[in-house]
Amino acid sequence: MRTINEDFSIAKGAIKAAQPIIEFKGVSKNYTNGTRALDDVNIQINKGEFVFVVGPSGAGKSTFMKLIMREEKPNTGEITVNGFKLTKMKRKEVPYFRRTMGIVFQDFRLIPNMNVFDNVAFSMHVVGASRQEIRKNVSKALNLVGLAEKARCKPAELSGGEQQRVGLARALVNKPNLIIADEPTGNVDPNMSYEIVELLTEINRRGTTILMVTHEHQLVRDFGQRVIMIENGRIVADNANGGLA
Repeated sequence: MRTINEDFSIAKGAIKAAQPIIEFKGVSKNYTNGTRALDDVNIQINKGEFVFVVGPSGAGKSTFMKLIMREEKPNTGEITVNGFKLTKMKRKEVPYFRRTMGIVFQDFRLIPNMNVFDNVAFSMHVVGASRQEIRKNVSKALNLVGLAEKARCKPAELSGGEQQRVGLARALVNKPNLIIADEPTGNVDPNMSYEIVELLTEINRRGTTILMVTHEHQLVRDFGQRVIMIENGRIVADNANGGLA
């Protein structure tokens, strides 16, 4: 019988060949208050894609992302992410699965009493990385997001845009196969919104799959990536090149 760590290593090794990296088959999600958040969703996202997820408030976008992160479980259907079958996953396996992805939040979620370097390093400490690995990877991540000179600053000393770039560095420091960005531009000014998406685009060019929820349709049009539109719990459009029609 394999251990969890062995299963994790096997699944991680299989990710390179796995296509698609995210797959929903007949997925529906109902909440106890009677809300049908997703209704028979079938979608796949391949390794290396950059995908925007759009739709009105209450459409099901948040549920879609929570299912991918295994914060929620579907009532029906199958979900596979990074080679893991989420509908059959045991609770004790969830932390190992989440190590294969990076998450960028709208509200930054930085630890206020830690400086920038330590906020980014925190996710590496969690996975037991060595001090040498941490110094190397955190420095690279901060350089990529243009914050090397802010490494010793506390979050309160940074602008909203800088805080979000710290969040982005934290998401990519463990070199994940997939980055989930949930409204990452929601709390920054328009100019910084473009900078954040440009950084995500650069990370995507390096091979990381990006899935980004946004309400900013102009960003979607300008960056010309694949767009999945959700309305009333259903995929109503799946267009290439920033198409929103």
